[in-house]
Amino acid sequence: MTLSSRVLGSQGLKVSAIGLGAMGMSQSYGPADEAESIATLHRALELGCTFIDTAEVYGPFTNEDLLGRALAGKRDQVTIATKFGFKIVDGKISGTDSRPAHIREVVEASLKRLRTDHIDLLYQHRVDRDVPMEDVAGAVGELVAAGKVRFFGLSEAGVANIRRAHAVHPVSALQSEYSLWERNLEQDVIPALEELGIGLVPFSPLGRGFLTGAVKRAEAYPEDDFRRNDPRYQGENYDANVAAAQVVRDIATSLNAKPGQIALAWLLHKGPNIVPIPGTKRRIYLEENVAAAAISLNDAQMQALDAALAPDKIAGPRYTATMMAMVDR
Repeated sequence: MTLSSRVLGSQGLKVSAIGLGAMGMSQSYGPADEAESIATLHRALELGCTFIDTAEVYGPFTNEDLLGRALAGKRDQVTIATKFGFKIVDGKISGTDSRPAHIREVVEASLKRLRTDHIDLLYQHRVDRDVPMEDVAGAVGELVAAGKVRFFGLSEAGVANIRRAHAVHPVSALQSEYSLWERNLEQDVIPALEELGIGLVPFSPLGRGFLTGAVKRAEAYPEDDFRRNDPRYQGENYDANVAAAQVVRDIATSLNAKPGQIALAWLLHKGPNIVPIPGTKRRIYLEENVAAAAISLNDAQMQALDAALAPDKIAGPRYTATMMAMVDR
């Protein structure tokens, strides 16, 4: 199958209905496999999955470089999203930095690594509490005017900062964690996005793998795997979450589908302005994810999923306290 397209925001950013998160090709989920990662990127384009997500901090820097090499000669087939906003010292994050001068420096470096003359969607990776959002939006607006960036996005921003940014330069998309597993946007953020005409790009739409059903307890993962320190994979939280996710597995069985496909189909059914970006570095999982676009869920199935994985049914915070402190909510 070839994916259909969706439009993010009111400025005309057209992307594939499901994107590909590339972070795991370089970090957080076990050892890298460059050959398979490149093959996965090429297969994504064949399937029409042309919305590819990266960031300077992934690696850091190596993920953008991987994409630049893998997509050489194919730039006109792909929509590339990348991000700025962290201070990176000796290969490690040491805070946020969204000063306009730094944004310009990051964009120039990202363009070189990505081997392109423009970034399709540029996100602020995390809100910088030391830099007024108006200054951030203004700096990105200048890059848009210069032709180096096409569209502006925010990541994990709250309603107040979304409104402040949008008032200076149109925001086309908010990237944030949203899934059956994590519903924190529903009360105030999603209504604001709908009001302002801003698209939603859910990352971790499979609950960092939990919603696929192929999961282990935190201690079963290697030291360098993100899931080892994920509170929802630990102890009693793990047991409760496995039980809550049973409905996903049941509906998948009834439709002869994979649990992860049901989780993606649920997101696609939530609205036409939602484009999930499941991450993978393997072709087999990419193909499963793309096939989710063909799955139809009826009202009863949607309601069953909503109820079984309501926020009060999920045990444990989605991040450690340190990581949650960087979320603008």
